[in-house]
Amino acid sequence: MNQPVTLIRRPTLRLNPHDDVVIAARPIAAGTRIDDENIACVDAIPAGHKLAVRAIAQGAPVRRYNQIIGFATQPIAAGQHVHVHNLGFEMFERQYDVGVDRRAIDAPSEPATFAGIRRPDGRVATRNYIGVIATVNCSASVSRFVAQHFTPEVMAQYPNVDGVVPISHASGCGMDTQGAGIDVLRRTIAGYSRHVNFAGVVIIGLGCESNQMDALFHAQGLGENAQLKPLIIQTSGGTRKTVEAGIAAVKAMLPAANAVRREPVPASYLTVGLQCGGSDGYSGITANPALGAACDLLVAHGGTVILSETPEIYGAEHLLTRRAVSQAVADKLIRRIRWWEAYTAKNDGSMDNNPSPGNKAGGLTTILEKSLGAVAKAGTTDLVDVFEYAEPVTSHGFVFMDTPGYDPVSATGQVAGGANLICFTTGRGSVYGCKPAPSIKLATHSALYERMSEDMDINCGPIIDGSVSVAQKGREIFERMLKVASGEPSCSEALGIGNDEFVPWQLGAVM
Repeated sequence: MNQPVTLIRRPTLRLNPHDDVVIAARPIAAGTRIDDENIACVDAIPAGHKLAVRAIAQGAPVRRYNQIIGFATQPIAAGQHVHVHNLGFEMFERQYDVGVDRRAIDAPSEPATFAGIRRPDGRVATRNYIGVIATVNCSASVSRFVAQHFTPEVMAQYPNVDGVVPISHASGCGMDTQGAGIDVLRRTIAGYSRHVNFAGVVIIGLGCESNQMDALFHAQGLGENAQLKPLIIQTSGGTRKTVEAGIAAVKAMLPAANAVRREPVPASYLTVGLQCGGSDGYSGITANPALGAACDLLVAHGGTVILSETPEIYGAEHLLTRRAVSQAVADKLIRRIRWWEAYTAKNDGSMDNNPSPGNKAGGLTTILEKSLGAVAKAGTTDLVDVFEYAEPVTSHGFVFMDTPGYDPVSATGQVAGGANLICFTTGRGSVYGCKPAPSIKLATHSALYERMSEDMDINCGPIIDGSVSVAQKGREIFERMLKVASGEPSCSEALGIGNDEFVPWQLGAVM
């Protein structure tokens, strides 16, 4: 018996005329007629998932965004659901053209500004914290005890200081005292120690760890001063005495930290880390392109945006080399791609270990599909440089930083590199915060925004039904960047999230 045919208006989204699939704008019942594509659904299609618009032979490539997102593992008929049961990942050669998509940036008619905090060295902060940083997991509790002393009641005496933040982690010992692993950890800790959003920092070590305090300071060119104080538990007399010394050190820093005022500064002082987590089938249609539009505006105003998560641009890196300002920049990116291929193989993994189960439930099938949507976060401007994990970002414009795809690790590297703001798109719902840098959450669809309204700063869902354009939503995101950079709390800040998200990338054996 034939299923009844249902007629509904525009139930799908087509991203490119050459695509083999369209995206369900809402759940679609089996038998539904899609007039725009002249097909009927064979299967029920969940919202955000893919529907074949033509017959696809087994082994043939499948395209979305007019780019390959995988290969058919069995014959697929027009109207069928396209997902993990019939679409698979395969390696294929990408053409690494360089610079062919570079474009000139239109100068803004009016310069954008935000209310920032000028530091004595000329940098500009978006927040004004004191940090208490652990060199090793063994000093994590002491670092937290110091920070916990500074309750809202205590901090009421210092209205211009946003708080005292404990920065602890699970590493720092049981590792080689030389090599990439400890180099990355030290570079990350040093990046936070120098971060513009910290008016002062206390660094606390145990004393016998691999990550020795003197080696950290020497390797990273750090020096003790009025706003950077090292303490070692074993030479300070133990837990209680170190906590007392840490509290005293923070108290000594607070008067200078409080003696700041916000003032209008150009948007060029913003460095924004771009993240996507808990992605779904709408991420590459709504929130990511809208964030990209906001990034184009920021770059036009002289600001900097950092795209990262190397495993989550895999399969789309050729789109970035086309925007590279030079062969040297393109080569730096390609070297990181090759490193990741070798790294995952050495650890018995695959680049297609990503997407996560939650990503797949939201409609993403392969890493190729996820990556093509992820690169949209970075807009359309030229790729001016590529940086190692937690390396100081010294270029202005659109840059790339090599990081894992795991959001806390990736954002930690971006903040260590100098990001003073994070923009985070999510389709499944993320509750991430990132002190000392405020984090702005962008929901990919309206149902998520309504369900988690206390966690989501901006709803990009109206792009799906056409009530707002990507460019309009991009302008809204850009304006929110300026407001949050000026001190307006983001949702994650209002909820108190961000003390526990410091997760440096752990490389090498844990011994």
